[in-house]
Amino acid sequence: MSNKEDFNWEKFETKGFGEGYTKAERAEMEKLYDNTLNEITEKEVIKGTVVGINDKDVIINIGFKSDGLVPRTEFRDLPDLTIGDEVELFIEEQENSLGQLVLSRKKAKMVRAWQDIEDALEFDNVIEGLVKRRTKGGLIVDIYGVEAFLPGSQIDVKPIRDFDVYVGKKMEVKVVKINHANDNVVVSHKVLIEKDLEKQKAEILNNLEKGQVLEGVIKNMTNFGVFIDLGGVDGLLHITDISWGRINHPEEVLNLDDKVQIVVLDFDDDKKRISLGMKQLTAHPWDSLSAELEIGSKVKGKIVNVADYGAFLELAPGVEGLIHVSEMSWSQHLRNPADFVKVGDEIDAVVLTLDKDDRKMSLGIKQLTEDPWTKGDMSAKYAVGTKHKGVVRNLTNFGLFLELEEGIDGLVHVSDLSWTKKIKHPSEYVKVGDELEVVVLELDVDNRRLALGHKQLEENPWDTFENVFPVGSVHKCTVNSKNDKGAVLELPYGLEGFATIKNLEKEDGSQVEVGDSEDFKVTEFSKDDKRIVLSHTATFKEAAVEAPKAKKAAAPKKKASEQPQEKSTLGDLDALTALKEKMDGGDKK
Repeated sequence: MSNKEDFNWEKFETKGFGEGYTKAERAEMEKLYDNTLNEITEKEVIKGTVVGINDKDVIINIGFKSDGLVPRTEFRDLPDLTIGDEVELFIEEQENSLGQLVLSRKKAKMVRAWQDIEDALEFDNVIEGLVKRRTKGGLIVDIYGVEAFLPGSQIDVKPIRDFDVYVGKKMEVKVVKINHANDNVVVSHKVLIEKDLEKQKAEILNNLEKGQVLEGVIKNMTNFGVFIDLGGVDGLLHITDISWGRINHPEEVLNLDDKVQIVVLDFDDDKKRISLGMKQLTAHPWDSLSAELEIGSKVKGKIVNVADYGAFLELAPGVEGLIHVSEMSWSQHLRNPADFVKVGDEIDAVVLTLDKDDRKMSLGIKQLTEDPWTKGDMSAKYAVGTKHKGVVRNLTNFGLFLELEEGIDGLVHVSDLSWTKKIKHPSEYVKVGDELEVVVLELDVDNRRLALGHKQLEENPWDTFENVFPVGSVHKCTVNSKNDKGAVLELPYGLEGFATIKNLEKEDGSQVEVGDSEDFKVTEFSKDDKRIVLSHTATFKEAAVEAPKAKKAAAPKKKASEQPQEKSTLGDLDALTALKEKMDGGDKK
C-alpha cells in the first residue's frame, strides 16, 4: 500500500473525491483526518469496538488508521458477542509484516487479571474464584483466569480432611501474597470466615454463662475428650462428661463434624478455657433406679473395670457397683480380682450396701453360694484327728495357711511341719501352691479357726530317740557348721545336735572343724525341747569335762550378789558331774 505522500492528486482527473480541492485544502483535510486517529502504544491494553464478525475472526476498531483482527476463539466466553460491543484488547504490534494491526484479547484479559489481583491485595478486595483441582497441600483456584494456590490451612478455621469436596465449586477468597518472580498468587478463604467469626465470637463470649445450652460442631477428638467449635469459640467436652456410662474413647459414641447439643459447665475469668458437658442434659441414671432395688437384691451387669482391689459392675449406663476382692470368694486369702472376672464379663451379683444419695453401692459374688463354714456338718467333716489334703496359699514367719476347700483355710504352725528338722521359716519346707497332707489338731467353728499339723501324720520319733541317744552314749557325728559359740552336728537318722567350743577340743589340743567326722558323747537329751547336746572332748577326757557339773550340784547356793558374773559352759558342768560321780564311787568302795 502506497503512502498518501506518493499519491498524485493533480493527475487524478476523475470527478468525485478530491475534485475541486486545491493543494492547500487537501493538506488541511489530511491534517484533520490524521487528528481523528488515536495515538497507540504497543504492549498496552486499550478498548475497542466490534465492527465485524466472521467464522474465523472478530474485526475490532480501536480508532487507529486500520482495524485489527482477533481470532474468534478468544471470545468463547462471550457467545452473545455482537457488532457494536466494546471489548478490551492488548496491542501486540501496530503493524506486522503484512501491515496489519495485531491485537489479543487473551493477553488483555491476563494483563487486566494481574492488575485486578494487585488491586485486590492492595485494597483487601474479595474475589470470587472457581476451585479447579486439588494439589499437594491445598487447592488451585481460578481468579480472573489466573491459577492461584489456596493452602489447606487457609480453607477454613477448622481442619479440613477432604479437599475434594470443594473441587468445581465457587469460593470467595482474598489475595494474601503475590510472588512476581514466578507469577505465583496465594489466596485465603479462612480470613473471610475469621472476620465473621470475630463478631460471632465476641457475641458468644459476652453472653456466655454457666448452664447455658449451646450447639457446636466437633472439630477435634483426643483420648481425653473432644474440642467443640461453638462458632469461633472452642470448648472442651471431657470424656467423663460425654456419657453417664463408662467409655474408653470419645469415638465410641461421637464422630468428627457431628453437630451436638452441649451445656456450659464452667469457664475461666478470661473465658479462654470453656468446659462443656453432654451427659448433664439428661437425668442421672441413679435417679431412675427401681425402687425395688435394695440390700440383698440380686442384680446382673457387665464388668467395666478391674483394679487391684476389686472390679466395677455396670448395672446400667452410669450406675456401677464395686465388687471388692474380698467379696469374690469365701477364701480367707485375697487374690487378684483378675483370677475371678475380666472386663466384658456379664455376671450376677448381690447388693451388699446401697446409698442412693451418694450414688454408691457395693456388691458381692460369693454371696451367690453358701458359706462353706455354715454348710453341712463342719464338726464331723473336720473333726480333730481327721486327715485332709490342701494347697499352700500363704507363708508367714510363724507358719503357713492351707486351703482345704474354697473358703476353708487352716493354719499349720512352723513347729508342726517336722519332728526332726529345725525349721525357722516354712519356706524352707514348702512353697506357695504346693499340696500338703495334714491332720486336724483343733477346730473352732464359731471363730472359723482350724489348726492343722503335718508332722502328726507320723508317730513322734523322739520317743524312740530317747532310747537311741541316752546320756553317755557315743555316736559318730559330722560338723555341719561352726561359730564362736559352738558347732551344729549331723547325727544319725537326720537329727541335729550341738556342741560348745570347749567340747570340740581334740586329744592333741586342736579343734574339730567343719566337715570332720568324730565320735561324740551325749551329755544332754531333751525330748520336749528336741535338743541333744554332745561333746567330743568327753570321749577321752571324761573327768575334766564332767567334773564341773558335779561341782555345781554339790556346792551350796550363794546369794545373788555373790554369784559369779561368768557363766559355766555345758562342758564345765559335764566335767563337774563326772567328777562328783567318781568321788561318790570312791567313798562307797
